[in-house]
Amino acid sequence: STWGFWNNPGNSLMTLANTELCAYCFDSLIQSFDPNHKSLFPVNSQEEFPMFVTWKIGDRLRGCIGTFSAVPLQSGLRDYALTSAFKDSRFDPVEFEEVPSMCCSVSLLHAFEDVSTPYEWDVGVHGIIINFVDAKGRSYRATYLPEVAQEQGWSKLECLQSLVRKAGFKGTVSKDVISSLSVTRYQSSKAALSYPAYQALVKAKTDTK
Repeated sequence: STWGFWNNPGNSLMTLANTELCAYCFDSLIQSFDPNHKSLFPVNSQEEFPMFVTWKIGDRLRGCIGTFSAVPLQSGLRDYALTSAFKDSRFDPVEFEEVPSMCCSVSLLHAFEDVSTPYEWDVGVHGIIINFVDAKGRSYRATYLPEVAQEQGWSKLECLQSLVRKAGFKGTVSKDVISSLSVTRYQSSKAALSYPAYQALVKAKTDTK
């Protein structure tokens, strides 16, 4: 398989996503505005993961960017915390005044599997990557993380149709287009942390020093 390590059932996830990883993302974001801000949440793991970092305000997506390549946990979290906050082309860059309203989610991805039909995955369990080529030979690719279809209340078909649009396809999303999709499913270990909860973690760390 093209997924190598991540498709080998013998390789378990040594590091599970946890709120301190989200706190490190908050630290990284705040440091981009205030270089004097000190991080209290060092990431000591030497492991590498495919990952996504998501920022939301309430239920509204504010940025979500990641990679399917395995990257070092600490530098990857910092890079994607900032990239998703400032360089998600769907949104304006995050402003400092927004930070107290934000929630951060970290998704560490694993168990990548190429499947034989577009429907061979479970809503709420798997994220999916679609790949397809249109009649003009143009390639398309898009993904949704495991929680997206469930949060939107989508069926598998509705999720696939939305992904085709997300990939940038402007034609009719016909049955033929859906049946032509190459689909890879994957799972994630996910943690989320609101700004007030981040502040509570900071206070707990500070009080114990």
